[in-house]
Amino acid sequence: MILLWLTAMVPQSKPPPCDLMTQTCSSPTSAQMTLLFFSFVLISLGAGGVRPCSLAFGADQLDRRDNPKNVRVLESFFGWYYASAAISVLIALTGIVYIQDQFGYRVGFGVPAILMLLSALVFFLASRFYLKQQASKSLLTGFFQVIIVAYKNRNLTFPLPNSTASYHHKRDSNVVAPTDKLRFLNKACIIKNPEQDIALDGSAANPWSLCTVEQVEELKALIKVLPLWSTGIIMSINLSQNSFPVLQASSMDRHLTKKFQIPAGSYGMFNIISLALWVIFYDRAILPMASKIKGKPVRIGVKLRMGIGLFLTCIAMVVSAIVENARRKEALRSGFQNNPTAVVKMSAMWLVPQFCLNGFAEAFTAIGQTEFFYSELPKSMSSIAAALFGLGLAVANVLASVVVSIIDDITSKGGKESWVSSNINKGRIDNYYWVLAILSFINLFYY
Repeated sequence: MILLWLTAMVPQSKPPPCDLMTQTCSSPTSAQMTLLFFSFVLISLGAGGVRPCSLAFGADQLDRRDNPKNVRVLESFFGWYYASAAISVLIALTGIVYIQDQFGYRVGFGVPAILMLLSALVFFLASRFYLKQQASKSLLTGFFQVIIVAYKNRNLTFPLPNSTASYHHKRDSNVVAPTDKLRFLNKACIIKNPEQDIALDGSAANPWSLCTVEQVEELKALIKVLPLWSTGIIMSINLSQNSFPVLQASSMDRHLTKKFQIPAGSYGMFNIISLALWVIFYDRAILPMASKIKGKPVRIGVKLRMGIGLFLTCIAMVVSAIVENARRKEALRSGFQNNPTAVVKMSAMWLVPQFCLNGFAEAFTAIGQTEFFYSELPKSMSSIAAALFGLGLAVANVLASVVVSIIDDITSKGGKESWVSSNINKGRIDNYYWVLAILSFINLFYY
C-alpha cells in the first residue's frame, strides 16, 4: 500500500499530466510501470497470506472440540467474519472511493495505507494474547511425498488386516493404521525394511521413500472434500458477473429522487448488504427465536445451508434472465436497438432482487463451505480449509472468462450478433443468464 501511495505522491513515479492544449499524453516509462505492478504483486501476496490465515487463526482462538457448544461457536464466528468482511468492502467502495473522488489519490491511497499500518501495529501489540499453533512441516510437501511414495510402492502387497506394526506413524499417535478409503495411498506408509526405513529417533530415514499414516490421512481428507468444493465454483461464476449488470443498470432509470441517482457500478452493493444483513439476522434473530420455540439449541446443518445457497444462486440466475428479457423488450419497443446507452423507461431497482439472492446464496454457501472444510479437515490443515473457498473464487473468475469466450465464439458464428455483445440491446444477455441458470441447476443436482 505504501508503494501504491508513492505512485501518487512522487512526481517521478508517474507520467506528467496530459497537455490539454494539444491533447497529447506521455506514456509511463518501464520503471514507472514496474513500480505500479510491483505494488499490486505485494498487495496480492499479502492478501493471499492474510485472508485464509486470519480466518483459521481466529477460529484457533475459539475452537474447543471438547466443548459441546463448539460447533455453534464456530458457526457464529464464521458468519460474523464474513459479515465484517462484507461491511469492510462496503466501506471501501463507498467511503474510500468518496475520499479518492473528493481529495484525489494522494489522500485516497494514503488513508488505506495508514489503516493497514495501524492494523499491523494492533495485531503485533496484541500478539501475547493469542493462541498460536506452531507449524511443524510443509503440508504441500507432505502431499507430494505421499503421491510419489505411493507410486514407488505401487507393486507392494498390503499387510494383513490388524497388522499395525507394518505402517509408519508418529510416536504417541492415536492413528496407527490408515483407513480403507483410497487404499492405493496406504502404500506410501508401508514399512518395507524397518532397519533401513526407520531412523534412530523413530522418524523416516528418507521422507521421499516412507511417509507417516498422518500424512496419508491428511491427503485423503483433502481429496474427500474436493467434490463438495467444486460445487461452489458455479456459484462463484454467477457472483463474478459484474460487467453485464453495470451495462444493464446504465441503460435503466437509476433515479431514487429527482436529483439523486445510484451509480451504475454501485448496484453490487446490494449483494454485500444482503449478505451482511442475513448473517446478523440469522445469528441474532432466527436461531435464538427457533431455539426458544423448541426449547433446545437449534442450528441448520452445514450441508443443508450449502444446498440452500446453491439453490438460491439458481433462482438468482433465473431472475436475472427474466429481468434482462423485460429490459431488452422495452429497449427494442422504444427503438433503441442501435443505441445501447439510451435509458429505457424501466427502473434499475428491478436488478436489486438478483443481487440480494446472490448475497443470500453467498451467505449460505460460502460460510457453510468454510465451516464444512474446517470441521472435516484435520486441525493441522486449518489454513488450507480457510483458503479453499478463496481458491474456488479464483478458479471461478478464470472459468467465467472461458464461459463468456465460448458463448461469444458459438453465438457469433455466421456473422450473427453475439449474445454477449457490447451492444446489450442487440445481444442476448438474457440467454447467457439462462445458460448460467441451467449450469447452476446441473450443479445443484451434482451436489
